Amino acid sequence: MKSAEVKPASGKLGILIVGNGAVATTLMTGVLMARKGLAKPIGSMTQYDKIRVGKGAEKQYLKYADIVPLAALDSIVFGCWDVYPQNAYQAAVYAEVLKREDIEPVRDELEQIVPMKAAFDKDFAKRLDGSNVKLQSGGETPSRWQMAEMLREDIRSFKQEKGCDRVVVLWAASTEIYVPIDEQVHYTLQALEEAMKADDRQHVAPSMCYAYAALKEGCPFIMGAPNTTVDIPAMWELAEQTRMPIAGKDFKTGQTLVKSGFAPIISTRCLGLSGWFSTNILGNRDGLVLDVPENFRTKEVSKLSTLETILKADEQPELYSEYYHKVRINYYPPRNDNKESWDNIDIYGWMNYPMQVKINFLCRDSILAAPVCLDLCLLMDLAARAGRFGIQRFLSFFLKSPMHDYTQGEEAVNHLYQQHTMLKNAIREMGGYEPDEEID
Repeated sequence: MKSAEVKPASGKLGILIVGNGAVATTLMTGVLMARKGLAKPIGSMTQYDKIRVGKGAEKQYLKYADIVPLAALDSIVFGCWDVYPQNAYQAAVYAEVLKREDIEPVRDELEQIVPMKAAFDKDFAKRLDGSNVKLQSGGETPSRWQMAEMLREDIRSFKQEKGCDRVVVLWAASTEIYVPIDEQVHYTLQALEEAMKADDRQHVAPSMCYAYAALKEGCPFIMGAPNTTVDIPAMWELAEQTRMPIAGKDFKTGQTLVKSGFAPIISTRCLGLSGWFSTNILGNRDGLVLDVPENFRTKEVSKLSTLETILKADEQPELYSEYYHKVRINYYPPRNDNKESWDNIDIYGWMNYPMQVKINFLCRDSILAAPVCLDLCLLMDLAARAGRFGIQRFLSFFLKSPMHDYTQGEEAVNHLYQQHTMLKNAIREMGGYEPDEEID
């Protein structure tokens, strides 16, 4: 949904990040360096992509900011929460994603970004053991409701202290343990709030407290991990009540980006699929957390969801009814943030003759994630100013497991090129142009 016109991107835009690790500090450093003219925000769609608007003699190819009023990089103010107390400069050096010479020019600004105490439950990320966590005055762990109230106060304080006109909240922290959706708790806002007040720690994840606090304070919320957070009807109800946009889940950066782009080649060419085996090694904090089976299960559900909506058994049963899909992630400390993925794809063609495709992607996880984070924050801020609220399906391009209304039988769009069409159409529409591309 949208209003007749988009409000201008005036004043400062606060980006409050849950997590001050590799992804967050790479994003912050890159933005600060880019606005000094010392680095280029390569990989960012909002900074580089061009969209056709109009047809015939009226046709133009324009950057996003020439179509819609996007917030400028100079207007961004960063803040964060984290279980570890190190400032953004210290955290960036520790992450070892960027070279020191690419961090030092903005050291003073990064040192001023000191994480607020995190709303944290060790049961949801057993490998993390930080001391910078929220406690009650007596030293007890706060209830889920108290966590949300503390986070709301943090958002208000940050907004006032930094003079921000608007704030977007972005989850760039670790993957929580898998939380199955429970209709008794997650299907209505009233039930969720009652569970928070009852301190139901089984069904209410800390990430839900962040999302609840953000929406209550009039901030769009982005879930960058595969956590069960805003992909529940209770949060959709809250987003509608507060007229705030929500997006998620899980940044689409490496292997799933390849999968969502290569699977359409198989389907378009009408080739059959026997199996797709995907495995990864990485060694950063995300890899450490995912080394716990309960946390990996959350990621596995997210990564497995891509193929079934592209290679559809009901539409092409002879080609896609019996393929085997497996995903693995292995923690391997020597690689740190330099993730490596392997995909073995068994396909078959004419007269059922088998063939294979091998893809070996040696990527840098945070280098791919940082521009995705920037784009999501700028586009969610735009959506809020355009009067859009609830699930922002046009942002599926950036997400591994796009949100959809499963209660109504809706299916997520995972096809990369269909997602790009959705993105372009939304930008056109918010810019006052006709959303004129069909999604086949």
